[in-house]
Amino acid sequence: MSKLQGKVALVTGASKGIGASIAKELAANGAAVAVNYSSSPEGAKKVVDEIEAAGGKAIAVQANVSDPDSIAGLVANVVKELGPIDILVNNAGVYEFAPLEQVTPEHFHKQFNLNVLGLLLTTQAAVAQFAPQGGSIINIGSVVGQMAAPQGSVYSATKGAVDSITVSLSKELGPRGIRVNSLNPGLIRTEGTYGNGFAEGDFEKHTVAGTPLGRPGLPRDVATVASFLASEDAAWLTGQTIYAAGGFRM
Repeated sequence: MSKLQGKVALVTGASKGIGASIAKELAANGAAVAVNYSSSPEGAKKVVDEIEAAGGKAIAVQANVSDPDSIAGLVANVVKELGPIDILVNNAGVYEFAPLEQVTPEHFHKQFNLNVLGLLLTTQAAVAQFAPQGGSIINIGSVVGQMAAPQGSVYSATKGAVDSITVSLSKELGPRGIRVNSLNPGLIRTEGTYGNGFAEGDFEKHTVAGTPLGRPGLPRDVATVASFLASEDAAWLTGQTIYAAGGFRM
């Protein structure tokens, strides 16, 4: 039997990249997966179709988790269609880099509203609908939460906040049987990193030079760790920050 058989998972920001790979990996291990998307129904449908073609179960659910008014409906739809939630992966996020002189309230709030407040409010709504036996929450952070890069003061601050939230919630939710961990990737080749020039350029070369395993990451490198954290194989892990970065250190 697959290690997540009978479980229900909600993955935010799952229409592409790391989120899509996590959704497919959870489904491959037996979970019924809600693929959340904000603005790409085509991408979400493709992920759902791939899961179903492989014999899994999935639905696509639209919601922008930076909008507090949309979160309750997101969780309600998941529970209505799939049942109580066992696994929440807070993957939805945004990143923008800017030197100090270009930091604005808009730059700040765009990232904090999604990466931090959206994560908290989604967790709040989802936990209220968790299965009685508890479950697993996986917050997708970043190596820059602890190893901040130049011109990334705001983005790095959001991911540092995610790590702190993880520890706090692990203590708060542990008595309910809910584990909370941070999964922090390094440089991963995704549509986003190709689009902004991070992949296959000087930034990637610099990063790989500081990576003991000698290559950039792929979405599945993160997804397999997420599947482990979601499962009973990680039953004694909570409040932890797990780096999926090939050993990268700045």
